Amino acid sequence: MKLPMLSAADKHAEIRRLYFRTTKQTIHEDLAKALDLLKSMASEEERERATVYMEGLAQMRRDWSGKKKGSGKPARSQQKKR
Repeated sequence: MKLPMLSAADKHAEIRRLYFRTTKQTIHEDLAKALDLLKSMASEEERERATVYMEGLAQMRRDWSGKKKGSGKPARSQQKKR
């Protein structure tokens, strides 16, 4: 994907826009765009500014994926006692 020449502020603003406008249907594409923008940032300082939005997008993807973490086994307190 070719990205136009954007300033650091423009890249940050676009990641922020993606964060606020993403939906369950667009999360994968939006996260991919945000990652491309993040990779194109020149300094660690610029990337750090976008961290909160990137973490938020990743959390939305996890929440909307429908998969639950865990082994699928009931918790110990729920298991039948012998």
